[in-house]
Amino acid sequence: MLLASLEQSSLLLISVILVLGLLVGSFLNVVIYRLPVMMQASWRRDCHEFLQLPLAEETEVFNLMLPGSRCPSCKTEIKAYQNIPVLSYLLLGGKCAHCGVTIAWRYPLIEAFTGLCSALVAWHFGYGLALPFSLLLTWSLIALSFIDIDQQLLPDSMTLPLVWLGLLLSVFGVFTDSHASIIGAVAGYLSLWSVYQLFKLLTGKEGMGYGDFKLLALFGAWLGWQYLPLIILLSSLVGAVVGVAMIVFRKHDAAKPIPFGPYLAMAGWLALMWGEEINALYLHASGL
Repeated sequence: MLLASLEQSSLLLISVILVLGLLVGSFLNVVIYRLPVMMQASWRRDCHEFLQLPLAEETEVFNLMLPGSRCPSCKTEIKAYQNIPVLSYLLLGGKCAHCGVTIAWRYPLIEAFTGLCSALVAWHFGYGLALPFSLLLTWSLIALSFIDIDQQLLPDSMTLPLVWLGLLLSVFGVFTDSHASIIGAVAGYLSLWSVYQLFKLLTGKEGMGYGDFKLLALFGAWLGWQYLPLIILLSSLVGAVVGVAMIVFRKHDAAKPIPFGPYLAMAGWLALMWGEEINALYLHASGL
């Protein structure tokens, strides 16, 4: 009954997906903070095992589910009614209910941003097979972007499964066909890998991380090789503008690396949503 109602009413579908996006955004805040910590703990265990060094026994389970959310200042566990996306932040005045310490504004921002992007995806794709996978990709890109901003990491545990999923979806022609998907995954990886190797050869420095190669391979697998030039162009333009603005207005150290993953993610999401229209507009403007 609910599925039939969602199929018949676009407004209901968008509203439900908006609420779902807000809830997922709350979980993405957990992923963005905890996944890098879990990765570092895993690397530490691997290093100790390789070097045959003793490792302190972990006293508390730490994963994406446990322990429950706590105030970073007073460590008081956050109640369920205090963890309602966006609304709880507003009702609490942006402060912890127990100690009164200010809660970072980025938490409700990520929740609201995830809800808005989810609603846009529902509006664009409507009811159908493409919708749940587009939402999954959108949510993953948001998490990957903020992890890259914070830690300059694009976890393989997220990018690689999405590459394989994109290739699998191409078998059923959800976003593109298998021929374009396979070529796209290979071309996406090798294009940035080649730029990386050339830059390293000329300067002796690493211009980007391997996670960026895998992220572009992900878009090649999902959308096909035809969208790779658009994604590279858009991400490069946005990255250049933001990078220059940060150096000029925020006095960002030019020698300090700026993560490229968020720009790739933004460009890839735009290609997912309006890639065909953007390509047509470009071809028309260029007279091709």
